[in-house]
Amino acid sequence: MREIKILFVVIFFTAVVYWGVEPFAHSQMHPHVAPADFKFSDLPRKTRQGDSTLGATQFMDAGCIGCHGLKSQGMEAPMDAVTASETFGVVPPDLSTAGVLYDENFLAELIKNPTHALKVEHKFNETKLHPMTPFYGLGGDIEEEVANIIAYLQSIAPTDVSKEIVYEDACQRCHDLKYANRYSASEDEPLAKYMGTTPPDLSMMIRAKGAEYLETFINNPQKHLPGTSMPRVGLTQDSQEKVISYLEEVGDRKKAEREALGPKVLGFMIIFTILAYLWKIKIWREVH
Repeated sequence: MREIKILFVVIFFTAVVYWGVEPFAHSQMHPHVAPADFKFSDLPRKTRQGDSTLGATQFMDAGCIGCHGLKSQGMEAPMDAVTASETFGVVPPDLSTAGVLYDENFLAELIKNPTHALKVEHKFNETKLHPMTPFYGLGGDIEEEVANIIAYLQSIAPTDVSKEIVYEDACQRCHDLKYANRYSASEDEPLAKYMGTTPPDLSMMIRAKGAEYLETFINNPQKHLPGTSMPRVGLTQDSQEKVISYLEEVGDRKKAEREALGPKVLGFMIIFTILAYLWKIKIWREVH
């Protein structure tokens, strides 16, 4: 009986230390920020439905194809990676999947006001222009024209995109993922100059930061690193979950195995404790 009391005392003080220290340590290492906002509430609402047929023509007339490729439609990017990197600092994305990857309110604001949509107004201004030129309209109703372009991008986008493709289209223009033999589409030197530093390799990011951190960081990097050059990505919740899931598959491949092993270890310890206690009772009974 005395040993049981000692056991409960040890458990009590261990729990007090754990629940008292661990949350504090977590709060210091991972400061609390507002949850990810997949409604992009700070951006204007897209109010027009859009016509994809008109959007196909207006996409061309707006000059989008001058920087972006549409591989799914047989239109390659007009510049190779080296030229694009030297011109813009980062390779402009292919827009084949943009209609399904990105929130439509984010896309609308990105077309009209890139620095606001991307939350990089602290970096780009009237003296230092953002590489993406804002769309000022084609002479008609700009809101309708933007809605048409978005409708076109949505009409050509695949209904389902794999985790690998989401990562490639959303992240690989800047980041390496060496564990998966994936490397940035942009040239290192121009990219580092454009961003202010070389974007980190993401192979171990899921282990270093955790899924919760990445969820809020990708959705709005400024929450964690005010003043960072990394833009808001603008992914839908489904697309962002695919990116994080892919990073887990690459950087934490033993997660499922590790989680499955945990209950088995605890079960072994419980059974071993019971057997040890019964053995102790038997031995002491014989001694007495």
